[in-house]
Amino acid sequence: MAKGSVRKKGKKWYARFYIEDESGRKVQKEFAGTESKAETEAMLRKAIADYEEKKFVAKADNITLGGLLDVWAEEELKVGTLSNGTVENYLQAINRIKQHPISGRKLKTVTSEHLQQFLDLLTFGGSVGSFVSKGYSKDYIHSFSAVLQQSFRFAVFPKQLITFNPMQYVVLKKKTDSADLFAEENAEDGAVKTLTYELYQKLLAQLSKRSKDAVLPVQIAYFTGLRLGEVAGLTWQDVNLDEQYLTVRRSVRYNSARHKTEIGPTKRKKVRTVDFCDTLAEILRAAKKEQHKNRFQYGELYHRNYYKEVREKNRVFYEYYHLDGTQEIPDDYKEISFVCLRSDGSLELPSTVGIACRSARKKVPELEGFHFHTLRHTYTTNLLENGAQPKDVQELLGHSDVSTTMNVYAHATREAKKKSAKLLDMVIGQ
Repeated sequence: MAKGSVRKKGKKWYARFYIEDESGRKVQKEFAGTESKAETEAMLRKAIADYEEKKFVAKADNITLGGLLDVWAEEELKVGTLSNGTVENYLQAINRIKQHPISGRKLKTVTSEHLQQFLDLLTFGGSVGSFVSKGYSKDYIHSFSAVLQQSFRFAVFPKQLITFNPMQYVVLKKKTDSADLFAEENAEDGAVKTLTYELYQKLLAQLSKRSKDAVLPVQIAYFTGLRLGEVAGLTWQDVNLDEQYLTVRRSVRYNSARHKTEIGPTKRKKVRTVDFCDTLAEILRAAKKEQHKNRFQYGELYHRNYYKEVREKNRVFYEYYHLDGTQEIPDDYKEISFVCLRSDGSLELPSTVGIACRSARKKVPELEGFHFHTLRHTYTTNLLENGAQPKDVQELLGHSDVSTTMNVYAHATREAKKKSAKLLDMVIGQ
């Protein structure tokens, strides 16, 4: 969508906005308004509306793949029905594609072979000019494939820039698994990492020294298996301390495309209930008491947390903000009472918790390879090892299928495998 502004020169106001020329480049258009700013702004809005109604994408002979991706993003992707998270992932894929020389090719000259080479580069790794790929996961490649499939389909119809979709001949290839028959490394090196209770205590001790506000999110994840964004999204209304369960409704994440911290749905867009133990109940009661104490000590400098509903095209975003008692609260801000707070009352953001965990990992040698998601692995493994039913664990984690739970987490530790093997001793009476 074209963007514009007004400025005053002498007694008159002038309006300007940007349009695309036939080669897809941005060109500034400026025209004289009146001596009234409001009238000039009205003229600008009408000019932009006329341009949006009549504009055409660059001539098919000139438009590049990069130009097509930009147009597809504005006219179809951002106004479609995909979730905000998927849209953000696709926009990131577009930015990555535009770093590769293929984005500068004229659309009509892009062949299936060009696209195949590009996706193979992403899959297997390598470099072309300044573009470097280390070889990416299957899920990551699928995002690029989806973007290219849909944008080329868009170019065929309704844009009619080309007559067929070259992506229909592209095959997503897989890396070949190879085994080193003579390697001396431990076969368990690639196993899912978990924390022993002793390591969990060392983690808390390290965080308490330098990143005290990250302790509560870690404790919640250890005893509930919640994802980092879900922990950050918890409010006190979601926590039932009497019956000891919490309701997972939302997730907090940073939208790199919009440069905003946003509140959105969980990964599966489903609300789930997670029961918790007496230990976490006491931790949460203590945290609530501490927050009341901080609010009293900080006084008017204590922060309150808010969200603001923002509509862009047919999308709705819930942006996160925090203000202290000295700041005026805008009318469209709605207060929200998060559980995981910093000492000044503002939300302990997922990015801050992630940084704290990485810092602790460097300080404690035994935590090598640890990241916040390890707590989710640990929670699941602890339940399965101690007799929890896989179906119950699946529902607690919010997995779409029980096979996901079992394939990823079952017998994640060396100790669990030892116990399984010793079951055979019971068969022969030992």
